[in-house]
This record gives sequence, C-alpha cells and structure tokens, in this order.
Amino acid sequence: MNAIELALEKQRLRLEIAAQRQALAEYTEGLKPAFEAVDQVRAGFRWLSRHPEAVAGGVTVLVVARPRTLRFFWRWTRRGFFAWRLWRESGRWLGESRVRTAAL
Repeated sequence: MNAIELALEKQRLRLEIAAQRQALAEYTEGLKPAFEAVDQVRAGFRWLSRHPEAVAGGVTVLVVARPRTLRFFWRWTRRGFFAWRLWRESGRWLGESRVRTAAL
C-alpha cells in the first residue's frame, strides 16, 4: 500500500467509527436518565468523602437523639418526601395536559 491508499483507508475507518458512535449514542439514549442518576449518586458520595463532618454529625444525632425524637424526624421526612414527589408529578401532569389541549 502506498501513502495515498493508507490515507484513504484511515479516512474510511474514521468515518465508520463516527457512524458507529452515532448509532451507539442513539441506541443508548433511553439509558440516559439512569446514567444521570448514577452520576448524582457518585457526586453525593464524593461530597460526603470531602465532608466527613456531615457524616459524623448525622451519626452523632442518631446516637444522641431519643427514639421519640427520631420517630418525629422520620415522620416529617417521609411527609416531606411524599410532598416533593407529588409536586414533581403534578408538574408533569399539568405539562402533559397542556400539551394534549394544545394538540386538540
């Protein structure tokens, strides 16, 4: 093979690789939310490793607090979580209803 043939082969392989990358990106588009969630979890673990005082404070609160106080905090944490989920879902419902009415 001479230099021109090698350059053409190299260019052909680069174009083939680009097409494969594009196909892979389209194929894995549905996994994007899962990857984003994993990235957020990893970022949380990195933050905790950089701030060990937060972990120590949380453990200290659990050890020192009375069971009744812990039940109180647990109850309000659950309520807050459910309220947050309702708020997020209601935004999706309202968004979908706006799209449906606009399409009609």
